[in-house]
Parts: sequence; structure tokens; C-alpha cells
Amino acid sequence: MKDMKIVTFGELMMRLCPPAHKRLVQAGALELSFGGAEANVAVGLSQLGDDAYFVTVLPEDERGDAAENELRRYGVRTDYVFRSSHRMGVYFLEAGYSQRPSKVIYNRAGSAFSRLSSSLFEWREILNDASWFHVSGITPALGDNVTDAVMEAVHYAHHEGIAVSLDLNYRKKLWPPEKAGEVLSGVLEYTDVLVSNEEDIESVFGIKAGDTDIESGKLAVEDYRRVAETMMRKFPSLKLVAITLRESASASDNTWSAVAWDGQRYYCSRKYDIHVLDRVGGGDAFSAGLIHGLVREQPAEEALEFAVAASCLKHAVRGDFPLINPREILALLATGGSGRIQR
Repeated sequence: MKDMKIVTFGELMMRLCPPAHKRLVQAGALELSFGGAEANVAVGLSQLGDDAYFVTVLPEDERGDAAENELRRYGVRTDYVFRSSHRMGVYFLEAGYSQRPSKVIYNRAGSAFSRLSSSLFEWREILNDASWFHVSGITPALGDNVTDAVMEAVHYAHHEGIAVSLDLNYRKKLWPPEKAGEVLSGVLEYTDVLVSNEEDIESVFGIKAGDTDIESGKLAVEDYRRVAETMMRKFPSLKLVAITLRESASASDNTWSAVAWDGQRYYCSRKYDIHVLDRVGGGDAFSAGLIHGLVREQPAEEALEFAVAASCLKHAVRGDFPLINPREILALLATGGSGRIQR
């Protein structure tokens, strides 16, 4: 039963991708779907049985209708999806393969979401009876007006005792690290749970994990404890710092794990060898799994393992949305994932 109201806030975009790992210059057709960090988290939470609400602004046309219908298809509540006369953000994905990396081209300037007014959102109503509020660092990167809306939301949630999570999600195509550090420091003053990947804390705050070499895929796993401890000292509201760790042999073959620090204990998850079908949304699946566990007061170690397993499975699902159910996650945790056919 969906009994935990969780609210996420961000932009939903149209995703256009050549089929069968083709390059854009080869494509005679593009596959259309929808995605965006916080929308992906909302879909993931809904698949796990939570009452997930997504807050956004969409065009008041058929593109907006299609996007909202897709959210509803997967059980996401759209009570606070607003409409405007502006365009929809689009991104083009050229899926990588073997040693050829994936590429993302954004076409989102002037979108309905990026032109929002912070006065549009009545956070007292939106967050009424909510257990959790989630946002990513992508959202405030879209403009000062969007930053104002994020700050109003996290301030209200923090004041009302609603847990706040932030996925750092640094995108260098959207803003420079200096601006990101300034803005996200403000958000982190009201954040309970920070999620990051292996490189974003270094990119935004300059805190490096020892001998880690991101380009070579060599990660100093134990050194991420110091990274998490430093972030927790810098932002005292934090109760948990979780960091996903991707080691890339190629675009197709990665290892996937995560660590977490709760101020007392350092947790290191199981490591999975994954053959990547679609890596976009993998971190969002992790956030959904982590929130799902923490909002139910699972021990941090259990929530971390659940989240890593959820995100591992997402890499085998095409599209942004983590269409994974709890039975599959628990089965992976129990067996380690042989991939044998289920009859």
C-alpha cells in the first residue's frame, strides 16, 4: 500500500535517442521518451510502493499532456504539475558502447520549467503530510528564479521537520563549479541526506578522495569516508552522506557500489559487475531506493544495500525511469544476480 508521501521537484524533459546504439548522424528515427532526475526518483518510488508526488511545470499542449500521462502511467501523483505557454525542455542522448562514451546534448533553454515563478508553489499545501522532500543540484542550476523556489521548499520542509535529500548531480554544461558551490551550500544548510557520485563533491567543493583517479576508474574507496566526514562537518544539518561509486572498464562494462557515513559508522555496499544497457537514471534509482528505505526507518546499511541493488537493476532497463519492483531488488540481494530466466 502506498502510505508514504514523498515529494520531488524538478524538470521533466523529452528524451530523444537513436535506436540500437546508433549515432545521431546515422539516425533515421529517434525514440521518444521522458526523463529528468527528480521525475525519475518519483517513478522509482512509486514502483517501490510509495505515494510519490512530482512538482513541475509543463507546456499547456500535447507535449505536456503526453509527459503528464507518462507520469500517471507509472503511478506518480501529478496534483502539483502546473502548465505554462512556454516550450518543453529536450535532451538528445547518444548511447555509448564499448570504448565510445555516451553523449548528452541539452536543448532546454527557455523551457516552461526554467521560466517558472517561485510564487507559483504553495509549499505549505504541497508538503502537507509529506514524509520527505527530494531535489537535485540540476534544478537550481536552471536559473535564479528556480533557485528561489528550491530554497523556499527546503526551508519550509526543514522548518516543518520533513526530511530533505539532495542529489548533488553537478552538470558542468549548466553552471560553473563556483556558482554551484555557492548555491548548493545554501540548499545543504537545510538538507538531511546528501547523495553524490564519486566525483561531484570534488568538482563542486574541492574535496578529493585520496588517490582516486576518475578517468582511469581507480577509486580509493576507504578515502570516501574522509570526504563524507568533511561534508558533514561543513554542513551540520546532514545526518547521512551516501556516495555511489562507478568504476568503468568501458561504456558497456562497469562495477557499481556505494558507501555511506552516518556520523558514527562507515558502510560499504556489495559491488556489482554490470553490463550496461542504459546508464541514464542509475543514480536516480539509487536515490529512490535509499529514500524508500530511510523513510521506513531501515538501518542505514540495509537502505544502502537496497539502493545499490535497485540502481544496479536500472542499468538493464532502457529509458530514464527505474522500472524496478521490490521483488526484483530483494531477489538480487538474495542471489547476487545470476541473470537466469524466471519461469
